[in-house]
Amino acid sequence: MASADSEIGEGMQWAAITGVIATVSVFAIAQGLSYPMLSFILQRQGVSPAMIGLSAAMTPVGFILSSPLIPALARRFGAGRTALTCAALSALVLALIGWTQNVYLWFPLRFLIGVVTNPLYVLSEIWVIALAPPARRGRIMGVYSTIISAGFAAGPLCLLAVGTEGWPPFLVGISAFVLCGICLASVLPRLPKVDEADNRVSVLGFVPLAWLLLFSVIVAAGFEQAALALLPVYGTHYGLTEVRMSALLSIMIAGNIAMQVPLGLLAERVTARLVRLICTAITVLGCVLLPFLIETPLIWPMIFVWGAVSYGIYTMSIIELGERFTGSKLVAGNAAFSLMWGVGGISVPPVTGSAMDVLGAGGLPITLGLLCLALAIASVAGRGKA
Repeated sequence: MASADSEIGEGMQWAAITGVIATVSVFAIAQGLSYPMLSFILQRQGVSPAMIGLSAAMTPVGFILSSPLIPALARRFGAGRTALTCAALSALVLALIGWTQNVYLWFPLRFLIGVVTNPLYVLSEIWVIALAPPARRGRIMGVYSTIISAGFAAGPLCLLAVGTEGWPPFLVGISAFVLCGICLASVLPRLPKVDEADNRVSVLGFVPLAWLLLFSVIVAAGFEQAALALLPVYGTHYGLTEVRMSALLSIMIAGNIAMQVPLGLLAERVTARLVRLICTAITVLGCVLLPFLIETPLIWPMIFVWGAVSYGIYTMSIIELGERFTGSKLVAGNAAFSLMWGVGGISVPPVTGSAMDVLGAGGLPITLGLLCLALAIASVAGRGKA
């Protein structure tokens, strides 16, 4: 009887994990679809690239400013109710964006969509971490990272089917957020309680508890955003065509998608902290090799591995977060991760671009290489302290 009860409990746990990952995958598709869709619409309206970039930046600003509020929202209203409300509000705000079709009104609306989608993403990630059995946390978080990346990559592909004109693309995004809420509601009774009222920890209060993990998130986010934005610019210095650079970026994303599960399995055999250090070291090596390999066939396997290990820094950080923290500290920590992802994504690309203005194309590998080297040194020096 005890064995049967155990099997039923484990089955419910895996059903809950599957449901939450399905929720986040649909969320990722909606987010991946909205960025290029809105940029295409603004471009057709004759809006300048600078204004399009500023408009797109409103969403991560919403992530940053809403992150400190997530622990309090989860305690006050409950994590489940907060996440479901955010799914509904996300669909509503996207509908308002489709209805207004005005670049200036889109600034506050895109800010709002960052504010309301962030708690949905953060709380879903917390549930996956909390549900994952410790012995299998590496592979589960690897699957989670893979599906998130695949969802973001699938978003733009939806535009091939529905186009970017009129209501159809907006309806796809709105439907995705509604489906996200339905998936979450179906598993909500099986989800663990993560919004404990006692032992409160704020996002800023979490920083000294795991500053190295938070620095790792800044590096992973900054690297990804800078590479995606500026690698094509880097390639033009060597006379590479747009088609070739687009293919390289696709290979980089493929490495990200394909290798998170193997990295998670490796983390189960050794430790997430060690794998994070290895990923950081290999990312630094990629920065060193980039100028020498960019015009050779070896750039293809190198960029694949680069994409895998650079995002692996974040995957390992999430695994370590789940190993070290539970309850309100886990909620605060994951909200802090979201905050630092926004900080890295907004700050590192402009710094890297400025370095390229001063140093030429070499500013890209130099800046990203120094950033990752700083993380590697901090990881070795801070071992056992953060």
